[in-house]
Amino acid sequence: MRVVVVGASGNAGTSLLEALAGEEAVQSVLGLCRRRPAARFQKTTWVEANIERDALEPHFRGADAVVHLAWRIQPSRDLESLRRTNVDGSARVFQAVAGARVPALVYASSVGVYSPGPKNRRVDERWAREGVRTSFYGRHKAEVEQILDAFERDNPDVRVVRMRPGLIFKREAASEIRRLFLGPFLPNPLLRPRLIPFIPDVPNLRFQAVHSRDVGEAYRLALVSDVRGPFNLAADPVLDPAQLARIFEKPLVRVPPGVLRGAAGLTWRARLQPTPAGWIDLALQVPLMDTSRAISELGWRPLRAADDALIELIEGMQRGEGVDTPPLSPDSGGPARARELASGVGSREL
Repeated sequence: MRVVVVGASGNAGTSLLEALAGEEAVQSVLGLCRRRPAARFQKTTWVEANIERDALEPHFRGADAVVHLAWRIQPSRDLESLRRTNVDGSARVFQAVAGARVPALVYASSVGVYSPGPKNRRVDERWAREGVRTSFYGRHKAEVEQILDAFERDNPDVRVVRMRPGLIFKREAASEIRRLFLGPFLPNPLLRPRLIPFIPDVPNLRFQAVHSRDVGEAYRLALVSDVRGPFNLAADPVLDPAQLARIFEKPLVRVPPGVLRGAAGLTWRARLQPTPAGWIDLALQVPLMDTSRAISELGWRPLRAADDALIELIEGMQRGEGVDTPPLSPDSGGPARARELASGVGSREL
C-alpha cells in the first residue's frame, strides 16, 4: 500500500507516520508539507507542496489512500488567509483525489464540526454539523464537511473516512500548541502547576481530549480497514473544572462564562495572546462525543487517558519540547521568540 499524508509534519501527522512505520500493509508513505522537515520517519519521503496553489494530482497518482491533515489556526487575525488553506485548500485536495483516482480518502475533521450540544450526555456521529458560529474553526470545519458531502455523492467509488477527534495532545506538540494558543509572552517556567492559584469553575466547560499517538493509531486502522464514514475519537475522563482541580490539586473558584470570554477577547485585541474568544465559545458549546462506533467498527481503543495526555503536554511546555519539523520545532518561533513577536501575535503567519 502507498499512502500520501497531506500535512504530515504536524501533531497528528507525525503520530500517523510513526504508526505507519510499523504497519506491514504499508510499503511507502509520501509526506506532503509546506516546508521540508529535518526529522526522518521510516518509510516516509518528504515533498514540499502548498495545498493552496501547488499541483497535487501528480503526487496522488498511484496512491492507495490519501490522508488529509493540513489545517491552519493562525494567523487568527487574517481569516481570509486561513480560509484559503482550510476550505479552499481542502477542496483542492479532494479534487486531486478524484482526478488521480485514489480509492480511499481519510479526512481530519474535528469535534469542532458539531453544532452546540449537550454536556451531560454523549452524542454520536449523527449530531448536526454546523459548527459553533462564533468560531472560525467550527465554521471552516463545517464548510469542509459540506464540500466532502458533495465529493462523496459525486465519487461513490472512493472510500471516504472522517475522523472527528477531541483536543489532541502529546509532549512533542508542546511548543507548537504553546505558540498557537498562548503566544510569546508566557515564559515556559510559568507553566508549572504549582504556580496555578486556582481552577476557574466555568459552567459548561467540559471537553474531551485524546493522545496524539492514539489518534495516529485510529488513522492507521482506517487505512487498513474497509470502513467508511465518520468516527468520533476521544479518551476518558472528560476534562471539566472538577477534574482539573483534582489533577492540579487546586481550589475551584466560580467564574462566569462571560468573564472568561471577555478576558480572552480583551487580551486577543490587545495582542497579548493569539487566541480569539471564539475558542472559548467552542469549548463551552460543542457536545460530548460518543466513541462507540470507533470502538466497535475500527477496533480502536485509546491506550492513554485524557488527563495523562494533558499532564504530558504541560510537562512538555515547561521544557519547551518538540520535534524537528517546522510546526513542532521549539525553534520555529525564532531566537527569543522573535518570529512570534514579528508576526503581530496572530496577524501574520510565522
